[in-house]
Amino acid sequence: MKLDRIDIKILYELQKNGRITNVELAELVNLSPSPCLMRVKKLQQEGYIEGYSAQINIGKLGQTLTVFTEVTLKNHRQIDFARFLSAVEKVDQVIECHLVSGGYDYMLKFVTAGIGEYQTIMERLTDLDIGIDKYFSFVVLKSPIVKAHMPLTSLFPM
Repeated sequence: MKLDRIDIKILYELQKNGRITNVELAELVNLSPSPCLMRVKKLQQEGYIEGYSAQINIGKLGQTLTVFTEVTLKNHRQIDFARFLSAVEKVDQVIECHLVSGGYDYMLKFVTAGIGEYQTIMERLTDLDIGIDKYFSFVVLKSPIVKAHMPLTSLFPM
């Protein structure tokens, strides 16, 4: 399926508000409701839309700690990367994991109840002997800008 500017606009609007009505969405993308709904269904069928979820204000639930962690592995064989990822994907507090270029191998983003929980997780991961050579932790003090949407209309101008 080849996307056009209307498809991109639909994706852009849906990622900002997944609960928008079809009528409202159609108006925003300058379509009538029926063709708009057909496009949304096609985008879902083709896998461009993977699902819908709620954005939770975690601060309302209680205090949390966000930590970015740089991880360097001892070895760099495919099996070493696979072993590391297999263990990390089981840690619920890891909400992002990125293989990166530069002076380390992975950048992880943790959200935990506090520094004690984070340290316990890291000790458990190092005790598992999954190939971690070293890690550096960066505790987030404040997040003045966090966007939940991708800049689709800038990335894919039509």
